[in-house]
Amino acid sequence: MLTVAEASARSLAGIAPLGIERVPLLDAVGRVLARDAVASYTLPHWDNSAMDGYAVRGADLAGASAQSPVRLAVQETVAAGEFPTKPVREGVCTRIMTGAPLPDGADTVVRVEDTDGGLDLVSIRDARDLRKNIRPRGEDFVAHDTVIPAGTPIAPAQVGVLASLGLPSVDVHRRPVVAILGSGDELVDLDRFHEVLAGRKIVTSNSYTISALVRSNGGIPLLLGNAADTPESLRALLEQATGVDLIITSAGASVGAFDYTREVLASLGARLDFWKVRMRPGAPIGFGTLHGTPWVGLPGNPVSVMVTFELFVRPVLRRLQGHARLFRHPVPVVLDEPVSIGARLTHFLRGIARPAEDGRMHARLTGPQGSGILTSMARANALLVVPEDRPRCEAGDVVNALLVGDDASLSESFAL
Repeated sequence: MLTVAEASARSLAGIAPLGIERVPLLDAVGRVLARDAVASYTLPHWDNSAMDGYAVRGADLAGASAQSPVRLAVQETVAAGEFPTKPVREGVCTRIMTGAPLPDGADTVVRVEDTDGGLDLVSIRDARDLRKNIRPRGEDFVAHDTVIPAGTPIAPAQVGVLASLGLPSVDVHRRPVVAILGSGDELVDLDRFHEVLAGRKIVTSNSYTISALVRSNGGIPLLLGNAADTPESLRALLEQATGVDLIITSAGASVGAFDYTREVLASLGARLDFWKVRMRPGAPIGFGTLHGTPWVGLPGNPVSVMVTFELFVRPVLRRLQGHARLFRHPVPVVLDEPVSIGARLTHFLRGIARPAEDGRMHARLTGPQGSGILTSMARANALLVVPEDRPRCEAGDVVNALLVGDDASLSESFAL
């Protein structure tokens, strides 16, 4: 079996960003910029005021204090959106608002709080703003600068910058379309929930979970349904997985009598790269290509599905969308309880991580770690990584964790 790192490297080896499409700017949030965003002008166009106050010559502020204020004549008022009509000379100043262009001759903006707010004659009581409070021309960007390079994920700040560049639409990498199918005679959709209540079937929760995971990671899920426990049924569904960017199957990847995925894929001409990984949960995971389309075969157990999706599918989806950073960064956490593992495999345990009063992140298990307990994933905000060479960790020991949601870094109270 491959190690987790080996399997990750092999699953990403042939993956490249998808093609480019143009989308409206507000639809680009969460996408990855595919072409450099280049400035067509300089911002700010001119030196401008960073404060409401008075534009003055610094030389006129000498000795200004509350006891001995400097008095200057106010020659005009310039609001944001207006332009000065007179240069600042010795003994005069311009009343100016934040964002307004700085008049020629001025090298300082005195904030209004340090004055008496005069309209014709102003008294300046403090010289602390000497040669301050000016935003220089081009402080934000200069014409022909690459302001946001290709490959940058687009978040609200980038949207604001792209709008400032005058771009109503932008080029981004296409979102991957992901075909999803499960297998198993025991599975039914929600329209047959009465059979679940009767104890005869189980809900195909994996289809919903995988679809939600794909959607939350930028992909477009295409649910093909669940195959019956026959090679013919599975083959028929796989043959529908055309024109997509990724194929995900769940279940049927182990060694049971009705696990036909490997056999059917081979009959369709698939290239199988690997089939098992040294991890728990989720060891029976496969990867390969079907007619050039990447395929990931996830296990059938609900927790195994989510763990293997996090480790192997999420990075693939991110690379397809043009992301450079594919993986969650491991965070050291202090265990609040002892943890033991059985098999010598890398374990990914469901945990709850929280910042503690000692300034470190602490974590505990969600409870029983059976791979069929989907509710344990709903309670978890972290996967605690226990290497195969650490069969037991004591309370107080430090292990790495993958934080799988914002919850681990959120607090109920405001604290800085």
